[in-house]
Amino acid sequence: MKILITGGCGFIGSNFVRFWSKKYPKDEIVVLDKLTYAGHKENLKGVEHVFIKGDICDASAVKKAMKSADVVVHFAAESHVDRSIMEPGVFMQTNVIGTHILLEEALRQKVKLFHHVSTDEVFGSLPVDRPDLRFNESTNYSPNSPYSASKAASDHLVRAYHKTFGLPVTITNTSNNYGPYQDPEKLIPRFITGLIEGKKVPLMGNGENVRDWCYVEDHCTAMDAVIGSALKDKKILGETFCVGGDSEKTNLETTNILLKIFAKDSSWIEKIPHRLGHDERYAIDSSKIKKVLGWEPANNFEKSLVETVRWYKDNEWWWKPLKEGRPLIDPDVQLKRANSV
Repeated sequence: MKILITGGCGFIGSNFVRFWSKKYPKDEIVVLDKLTYAGHKENLKGVEHVFIKGDICDASAVKKAMKSADVVVHFAAESHVDRSIMEPGVFMQTNVIGTHILLEEALRQKVKLFHHVSTDEVFGSLPVDRPDLRFNESTNYSPNSPYSASKAASDHLVRAYHKTFGLPVTITNTSNNYGPYQDPEKLIPRFITGLIEGKKVPLMGNGENVRDWCYVEDHCTAMDAVIGSALKDKKILGETFCVGGDSEKTNLETTNILLKIFAKDSSWIEKIPHRLGHDERYAIDSSKIKKVLGWEPANNFEKSLVETVRWYKDNEWWWKPLKEGRPLIDPDVQLKRANSV
């Protein structure tokens, strides 16, 4: 089988390429990646694949990459909320227009399956005082940031191409992922790499916001279950599956776990302002994928966090160059931008 993986040099994409290559060594893997600040060819070092540098907004590059592909797994996206606040237009172009170009080519090439990777952020925010509420496949879309709005639009496009044109698709909406190869601007690797460098962790507000954490390997096994089932059973086509890690933590709880791993106390926390439109809580109900496909997350949050810390300690060569000369986004800058428009 030939599989095209867009954004395969990014965090989740590269982990998925490594997972797929190991489990299905006979498959031909093609990776299409623009190699932005968050995509690195080094992420796939030692993994057999065909690499094509290109933008999903470039129809000719997409046509070349998708030629004879049986399955398309679409990761390529601008994904950082803070960056979407500063440059929303970039997110609309890549996440909406880029997805549309991929869908058009998938129709022309008659691919067997187009799997779209999305986020729980399309559903908006849940109140922290209602632990009984969780996102599921029937939750109304209510995105609160330019990033989540652009991903919501791409979800709708994928679903529309299935309903209108009969394109065989599946969608997964996942909670916050963590693990190896995640860019140091994201919360967990930002805190880990900062602590390795002897810096305090910048915690927004009082760390009251809640996130459901899913180890990236668990996300990969979930997508594998969806893709494999969809190729065998047409009843799965057009379906959406929510994928969570069953690991809801406040940001303060996550911070304290990391501080414990580093043998640090609360004096290493530096409180900073909340970003604009900061969602209170994300929580995923994964009961559908568990019931229909028999998938379960296999990794414990605290144990996997220890492994993640170990990976960043062992791979400073990977993340240190990414932080050099790249200032992390300051919420104060976002506020100045909001006040100027």
